[in-house]
Amino acid sequence: MNFIYINQNILDNLFYILVSILIYYILLDHGKRLSQYGKTLITACMSIPIILCMKFPIYIDEYCVHDLRQIPFIIGTLYGGWPVGAALLVIILTIRFAFYGFNLLTLTVYIVIFIITALFSSKFKNFNRKNKLNSSILLILFLGILTSFISIVMSDYFRITEAYVFYFIILPPFIIVLALYIIEILKDAIIIRTQMIRLEKMEVVSQLAASISHEVRNPLTVVKGFVQLLKAPDLTQEVREQYIQHVVRELNSAESIISEYLAFAKPALEKVENILINREIGYVIEMIKPLANMNLVTISNQLAPAITRGNIQHFKQCFLNLIKNGIEAMPNGGELNIVSYVNNFDIIIEISDNGVGMNKEQINRFGEPYYSSKEKGTGLGSMVAVKTIQTMNGTLHLTSALNKGTTISITLPVYQEDHSGK
Repeated sequence: MNFIYINQNILDNLFYILVSILIYYILLDHGKRLSQYGKTLITACMSIPIILCMKFPIYIDEYCVHDLRQIPFIIGTLYGGWPVGAALLVIILTIRFAFYGFNLLTLTVYIVIFIITALFSSKFKNFNRKNKLNSSILLILFLGILTSFISIVMSDYFRITEAYVFYFIILPPFIIVLALYIIEILKDAIIIRTQMIRLEKMEVVSQLAASISHEVRNPLTVVKGFVQLLKAPDLTQEVREQYIQHVVRELNSAESIISEYLAFAKPALEKVENILINREIGYVIEMIKPLANMNLVTISNQLAPAITRGNIQHFKQCFLNLIKNGIEAMPNGGELNIVSYVNNFDIIIEISDNGVGMNKEQINRFGEPYYSSKEKGTGLGSMVAVKTIQTMNGTLHLTSALNKGTTISITLPVYQEDHSGK
C-alpha cells in the first residue's frame, strides 16, 4: 500500500464526529428546552462534522480524495429518521457541489445511501445496543460495497485500490461502531441519572410519609377525643362551640401537613415564577418537622422576606434535600438553624447544624453525582440542590469541621419588580 499521499486528516475527521456527538448530548442533557427540538438539534450537530470532513478530506492518492462525511450522515438518519436524513442530504450535496462542483455520481451515491438508511432507521430504533452495533456494521459494509459498484458502473475513471478498500470499506465499520457505542453509553447515562433522581425523590417522599403519619395522628387523636366529648348530653352551647373550634383547628393542621406533602410529591411543572423565599422555606420547615422530631432535631429559623425567580417546586426540593442532609448529619439529635438576610441585591440563606461535619474531600465533592458521605446515599439529592441553585443564578458555599458541624450558605439574586408602569 502506498502511503505517500496519506495525511493525518483521518484523525481530524474522527475528532469532528466524536466531538459533535458529545456536544449533542451535552446540549440535550443541560438544555431542557432544546430537548423538544431533538431532530433540529441532531441535524445541526451532525451537519458540522459533515462540512468539516469535506473541508479537510483524506488524500488517498493523487487521483482520489476521500472523507468520512457518510458516518455522521448515516448516524443522523438512523437516530433522526428520514426528516433528519433529508436535511443532511441537502446539506451534503449543497456543500459538496459548492466545494467541488456538480457531480452526477455523488448525487446518485448519496441518494442511494439516504433511501436505504432511512428505510432501515425505523427498525434500528427498536433494537437493543448489541443489535444496533451489529446492524450498523452490516449496513455500512453493504452501503460501501453497493456505492463502489455504482461508481464502477457510472464512471470510467473510478478505480478500486488497496487504499480505497481500507478507507472506504474496512475503516468505516470500526468508526461507526465506536460512534454508536459512545452514543448508546451517553443515552443510558442520561436515562439512568434521570431515574436515579426520581428514586432519590421517592426516597425522600417515603421518609416524609413515615414521619408525617405520626404528625397527622396527633391532631386526629385530639379530634377523636373532642368528638367523644361532644356526645355528652349536658354540654352548654358555649362549651360545644369551643370543642368544635378545637376540632376544626386540628383538622386544618392535619390538612395543611397533607397538602404540603402532596404538593411536594407531585411532578414539578417547568415554569419560572416569583418565589417568596421566607414563605416557601417556611413551608419546607413545617413539612420536614415530623422527620426532625423523629430524629430529636430542633429546627429554629429567622427568615427575612425577599423574592427571587425560579421554579417553586424545584426550590422546595432543593431546600428539602439540604435540610434533610442537616438532620441526618445529627444522628444523636441536635439543633438546625436556618437564617436568611438581604445583602445589597442578594438574599443569603444559611443552614447550620452541629452534627458530624465533613472532611476536606467530602466538602470538595459535595454535589458530585453518585458521591455521598452517607452509607446508603446516592449523592443525587445534593446534586439536584446544587444544580437548582445554579439554574437560579445562585451560588452555594460550604464550610464544615469534623464533629463540630456544617454551614451551607446559599446566595440567590433578589428579584425586584418594576413598578414604573404602575
